[in-house]
Amino acid sequence: MTKDGTLRHPSYLGLREDKRPEAVVIESEHHAADLPAPAKSNVAISNRDRVVYPESNITKGQLADYYAAVSPIMLQWVGSRPISLVRCPQGRAKKCFFQKHDAGAFGDAVHHVGIVERDGHEEPYLYVDDADGLMTCVQMGTIEFHGWGARIEDVEKADRLIFDLDPDEGLAFEAVRHAAFQFRDILKSIGLETFPMLTGGKGVHVIAPLTPKAEWPQVKDFAHRLAEAVAQSDPEHFTAALSKARRKGRIFVDYLRNQRGATAVMPYSARSRAGAPVAAPITWREMKTIDKPSHFRVGDAGELSKRAASKALAGWGRADQALPDLQQP
Repeated sequence: MTKDGTLRHPSYLGLREDKRPEAVVIESEHHAADLPAPAKSNVAISNRDRVVYPESNITKGQLADYYAAVSPIMLQWVGSRPISLVRCPQGRAKKCFFQKHDAGAFGDAVHHVGIVERDGHEEPYLYVDDADGLMTCVQMGTIEFHGWGARIEDVEKADRLIFDLDPDEGLAFEAVRHAAFQFRDILKSIGLETFPMLTGGKGVHVIAPLTPKAEWPQVKDFAHRLAEAVAQSDPEHFTAALSKARRKGRIFVDYLRNQRGATAVMPYSARSRAGAPVAAPITWREMKTIDKPSHFRVGDAGELSKRAASKALAGWGRADQALPDLQQP
């Protein structure tokens, strides 16, 4: 395409099935050396001196500055996706709550997408698509951003597969590291490229991006069967059972992230945990030596932005692949 928007010698290859027409925009080229500019938001942050993380003395203003700095890289993932917020208006040490609907209190910068619930009625789910929306949520006391595994263009078709490797209390991170590579190899053997993400909590997400074609029942069934197969083949180290009692000394393979309405923490989201950790994409090479899932923190906005622009992470989370059509046993 020329600078004035003219297609040069185009050829028709077919219609895209993964997006609605209004969601398709012209992509711009990014170079690895280019760092995203901090967000230009018109949202004023009040009570900037309020302490949000008492253990680290991190304030609401510092948290807002973090989100402003990482918003260009974070919006690639959280933008135009139904989200749930973890709001802690008085800081993480006091009352926090999940919120996924809004009656209009967030204003115009935070949008609504109508999604039909199980009982047939429609509810307005939250989503943002720019820095003003993101910063409005922060102004309203949001610490964490969790998102659906689908975008607002078609909420019935998943655009990612997530295996949340959640270790039992006291289990060393080395066990999680080993498990992440096991899932990478298993998924690779059936044709899926994967990417690891530190959750900022206890575990790791192994993420397989998907072209949004498969609907939720198929995606959940695939994830469930794979999690069960791994747990049955190595019951000493894994369980796919939700019961806390059956997780003793094991890693819970949380496949339930892969169902309609379920959410997972979004890349670059802060966590409402001591030390102000954040969820962060890493490479499989880094996975070999990273020390813990809370390695990156709110104070690392500059480093995270540089990392996102690096050659190693430039293609993180992106792959043109569909859910394999595995036969039932």
